[in-house]
Amino acid sequence: MLALDGGGIRGAITLGYLVHIEKLLRKRHKNPNLLLCDYFDLIGGTSTGAIIAAGLSIGMSAEELSKIYQELGGKIFSEKTSLFQRLNAKFEANALKKELKNILGDLTLESDRIKTGLCIVTKRDDTASTWPLINHPEGKFYSSNKNILLRQAVRASTAAPTYFKPEEIDLGEGQTGAFIDGGVSMHNDPSMMLFLMATLKGFPFHWKTGADQLMLVSIGTGSWDIKHKAEDVKDNKLWDWAGEVISLLMNDAKDMSRMMLQLLSKSPTAKVIDGEMGDLSKDLLTPEPALHYLRYDAELSLENLTNLEFSDINPEDLREMSKSENRGILAEIGAKAAAVEVKTKHFPTAFDIK
Repeated sequence: MLALDGGGIRGAITLGYLVHIEKLLRKRHKNPNLLLCDYFDLIGGTSTGAIIAAGLSIGMSAEELSKIYQELGGKIFSEKTSLFQRLNAKFEANALKKELKNILGDLTLESDRIKTGLCIVTKRDDTASTWPLINHPEGKFYSSNKNILLRQAVRASTAAPTYFKPEEIDLGEGQTGAFIDGGVSMHNDPSMMLFLMATLKGFPFHWKTGADQLMLVSIGTGSWDIKHKAEDVKDNKLWDWAGEVISLLMNDAKDMSRMMLQLLSKSPTAKVIDGEMGDLSKDLLTPEPALHYLRYDAELSLENLTNLEFSDINPEDLREMSKSENRGILAEIGAKAAAVEVKTKHFPTAFDIK
């Protein structure tokens, strides 16, 4: 399984990792044409991760998608709304819709051009429910959702509040849903969603657990420690908290997902959760590891950027998810971070394509 985080233009970091992983797997299998949709049985993404997941699922290479993404990013965040319209959203969705149609055409969730399992995480705002849209024909809601346009599902997953207006989707039987970014849920990092989807009885996959049975590769869009001076936040106004609260909750959700997956595995990429729990290397929730879990995410700190030879960049300049002029350097950071973090030994031979 491959899980791809949300994070706006910082999805360029994700693609830096994916290009590296694709090259590694091609070398491993002695196949210069191997695609990530050949290797992974389920690819899931939220928001910008949904764009990438959809592209990979229809047979695009990571390198091809990375090049398209560089063009896409400059267009998506360039068409700002008028001052009056900004009461609803900062950016027009027209450019995003046009580019998604260029990439995905009129494919629906049931299209046979989707070459692997696919999960697009979005949230239905009018019912406050998280919707993982999947292409498995035995899914409980597949018959209702199979005709949803793939580009519309991805557009819904990327409709980040304040950035883009919600996406309305005709759900049939006279019902219309208003969908927003899947990141406004517990699953901006969709890793835990994919694990549950793969194993719970309510979902159609029913895959066996075990470190040699189930592998989950999770890729982020850059992370950093949040540190504010007390005097800078104690007098926050209502409008300051509006964005801050969403960010705090999304970070907590990401940490919870990572904590649970490290607790269910003996991950070779395990990192410290906090000062009390550590990296959970001495803890295991189940008698045996339930999966093989890998998490890659470039740290956007001055120290790490300096180690990657980007010492002349202010980390804070890279963190805004709509700053499209950063897309080139973000891709370079992802590529260099992947060269350091991703190891061939992280991918057990048990998961090689037979």
